[in-house]
This record gives sequence, structure tokens and C-alpha cells, in this order.
Amino acid sequence: MRPSAFRRAALVALLLLPACGEERTAEIPSPSALTREATGYYCNMIVEDHPGPKGQIFLTGKADPIWFSSVRDTIAFTLLPEEPKAIAAIYVNDMSNASWETPESGTWIEAENAWYVIGSDRRGGMGAPEAVPFSERAAADAFVAAHGGKVVAFAGIPSDAILGEVPEHGSMEGHAGDGQHATQEARQ
Repeated sequence: MRPSAFRRAALVALLLLPACGEERTAEIPSPSALTREATGYYCNMIVEDHPGPKGQIFLTGKADPIWFSSVRDTIAFTLLPEEPKAIAAIYVNDMSNASWETPESGTWIEAENAWYVIGSDRRGGMGAPEAVPFSERAAADAFVAAHGGKVVAFAGIPSDAILGEVPEHGSMEGHAGDGQHATQEARQ
């Protein structure tokens, strides 16, 4: 098993298995509503100000989530060895039911259950390539038909798609207006 696949499998095991043989008594927290007060963990900017899907991670014993301006950053948090591993829940926006410019709070899905499009022509928060999440495989396939890329499950996301260098990309002009069109195509 490749190291990145091993780390991802370990994360899934941590999320699913009770600690030290004890029964898991804590409920998995529900996703929080995104507000203007939410700031990105890595960028320290207002999450709502960035296009594309967002993420939130709940750590065990913490009431409030850690916010991310992109799904790429959300997944990176789970892969980086220096970040906490006591993860209680991970949520991302389901882009089959969300606007690219401002994904609505009611579109949160569990990250481990989503299908992801990697390598598409869409850029997420901070202008980086994005891992675009969908609750249904058919919606992910439709997005690929419109924007390129490939569909993978959470455990199949290559670490270099998340932790690799961000390729040079021109200004974000031209991407701002096409998000709703892409979302509408993904819904069909």
C-alpha cells in the first residue's frame, strides 16, 4: 500500500473505530452553518469570500469546527503529520446542489462518503486546483464531462493532488462567472 493510501486508510479507521476498545459514546457533530466569522485555518481569511467548495473539521472534544476555504486545504489537514489527528467529523460542500461562487450551508456532506473530481479546470479557494466533492457519482461524472478531471473516492485521492505544488495560473478572471453554469450542468 502506498504511504498516502496508508495514511488515508488510517484516518478512516480513526474515524470509524472506537478508541482503546471503549464504546464510542460521543455523537458525531452535525455540520455548522458557515458565517462571516468563519476564517480559514491556513489562510486566516474569511471563508465566505472564496469561490468553490469549502470544508470544516471537528476535532474530538471541541464544539466549534476548524474552517477551510477549500476542500484541498481540508484534506491537506488530514494528511499533514503536524496537524491534530483526533478528528470527529469532516464535512465538505456537495457541489451537485451548490453554487460555485457561494456554496450554501445546507449542502454539507460527510467527506468520507463523497465522490471527488480531481484535475478539473475549476479552481477553488485561493486559486488552487480543487478536489470537487459530490454526494452522487452521476453528478461527479457530469462535472467531469464539463470540466475534465477524474472521479475518485475519498480514500483514492492521490496525496500529490492535495499536497503537490500549485501550478501557475493566470488571474481568476473568467472563472468567477462560470460557477453557476457549471453547477447547473452538474445537476442535470
